[in-house]
Amino acid sequence: MKKFNPTTPSRRFMTVADYAALSDVKPTKALTTRLKKNAGRNNSGRITMRHQGGGNKILYRSIDFKQDKIGVPARVETIEYDPYRTAFIARVVYADGERRYILAPHGLAVGTKIVSGPEAPLEAGNRTLLRRIPVGAFVHNIEFFPGRGGALGRSAGLAIQVLAHEDGFTHLKMPSGEVRKVSWDCYATIGTVSNPEYDLVTIGKAGRTRWMGVRPTVRGSAMNPRDHPYGGGEGRQPRGTKRPKTKWGKITGGHKTRRKKKWSNSLIVKRRPKIR
Repeated sequence: MKKFNPTTPSRRFMTVADYAALSDVKPTKALTTRLKKNAGRNNSGRITMRHQGGGNKILYRSIDFKQDKIGVPARVETIEYDPYRTAFIARVVYADGERRYILAPHGLAVGTKIVSGPEAPLEAGNRTLLRRIPVGAFVHNIEFFPGRGGALGRSAGLAIQVLAHEDGFTHLKMPSGEVRKVSWDCYATIGTVSNPEYDLVTIGKAGRTRWMGVRPTVRGSAMNPRDHPYGGGEGRQPRGTKRPKTKWGKITGGHKTRRKKKWSNSLIVKRRPKIR
């Protein structure tokens, strides 16, 4: 984690992730594209997602979440920053000359050799079937369905623990404490996702959030009664409603949004513990 000298009040507590280990290169042009910014507006131009807009111009890097070149070894060329995700990414070159971006595991270094496949060595950065990964190991970028590419465990510093192998399923413990089953024919990458200090970053000033494309958020209690359920009153007033609500009166605090008949309910072995 990098800190700054307090040259200004906003600089005093500002921190950023340590980018010293990243490669000083520009992103590969063939693997990038420019995504259109909508500033939270739909096809009619109406704002359907508030607090979005502005921000620096950024390029989207095409990430290979499948890593489906089975048995073809690859060498890590660079470790790079990705503005569209919290984790770092790595550019790898395969033995046949093809280059791709992948999620960088924590500790991956330039020059490291990695490989995907059912016979891949059980080393950090390699990708193999869940059934081969020993109990207690940490994995990330896990497939929900065989062949569809990684969908679980892709955020910075995240790791999912293998608890058991049973009846064609692998039991995985999520960071939330939830335990769920995933087919042991799915692929997963061994190790922890890179940039584990991401959640320790202090933004420091409002302008930095504007660089990220986040516009100001007004508290409901500071609005008028016509604009929010919390609005109105002389001076600072309490909420005035039994439950926390959105601007449109939708219940937010403690209200379950998961469908009772969701298809994956049978795959959840243990729910995450309640936050008191």
